[in-house]
Amino acid sequence: MKKALVEAARGPAAEAGGAGERALCSTGLSPMMFPAHGGRIMEQVLLLNLSYEPLKVINWKKAITLLCLGKVEVIEEYGRDIRSVTLTIRLPSVVRLLRMVKRPRRPVRFSRQNIYARDRHRCQYCGRRLPLEDLTYDHVLPRSRGGKTEWENIVTCCVTCNRKKGGKTPEEAHMRLIRTPSRPTWVPALRVTIGVKEIPTTWRDYLYWNVELAR
Repeated sequence: MKKALVEAARGPAAEAGGAGERALCSTGLSPMMFPAHGGRIMEQVLLLNLSYEPLKVINWKKAITLLCLGKVEVIEEYGRDIRSVTLTIRLPSVVRLLRMVKRPRRPVRFSRQNIYARDRHRCQYCGRRLPLEDLTYDHVLPRSRGGKTEWENIVTCCVTCNRKKGGKTPEEAHMRLIRTPSRPTWVPALRVTIGVKEIPTTWRDYLYWNVELAR
């Protein structure tokens, strides 16, 4: 399917100005074929840098055009299809550029949501990936032992593992960290204007948030 899209994008029309839009049209896909009951949220696609850094929110037509031109790969999908007479394409939710776009680095705000994002919503002891409501965070070195509330001492944790570890160190609790916590080296300049509850669940592993965590 992707090969067919790329071939359409590389046809004679793709050699002139507006190639991306003509490549999209050549597949037979049309905005009228977008599922109307999906709403505006379903029309939006999160664009990631090669490093998985979120760059911007684009519409589904732009995402399909970039896919046609071989500039992105699909990372996450919505549960809806875009249909034409000859093609059916699963609507992309998150796409990643295949070439790096350089951006200035900004410090990551230290927050609960950003800890979850850094750890990809996985408990750093048992490795389970869980929804937000089933996650908490843990001080690797307990605060009662002088542990600080900082990037290098906080990890995402499930409630079960948090209770099991208690006020012990991982070694004392016979628990092993999946990886050593560290400060993220980048943060997107992306500002998502839709509400948190409306953000597609497929985006949440790729976004950082701005709610400060009490130290």
